Amino acid sequence: MAHEVIWSPEAVEDVESIGAYIQRDSAHYAQAVVGKIVDVAKTLAEFPQIGRMVPELEDPSVHECFVYSYRLIYRVESSRVLIVAVVHGRRLLERVSDRF
Repeated sequence: MAHEVIWSPEAVEDVESIGAYIQRDSAHYAQAVVGKIVDVAKTLAEFPQIGRMVPELEDPSVHECFVYSYRLIYRVESSRVLIVAVVHGRRLLERVSDRF
């Protein structure tokens, strides 16, 4: 059974910020990165367990997939996947931990 993929408002803002930042140097690359993030998120509907558990949180319902140098962080629930954050891999997760 496919899960419904839901984006939190904060995760949408994350992706918009990533796109705007990359676009300063390359509109083409910005579109490619944002497109890949969205594509990976779509695959979570069928394969919600594809990502690994987020090591900092030690919560088996919170997973992440890497897209280029970004962490797509999401919570797996019974019938949906909630995209919680998209952050650069070097960014401290503590800044977004309140989203969980």
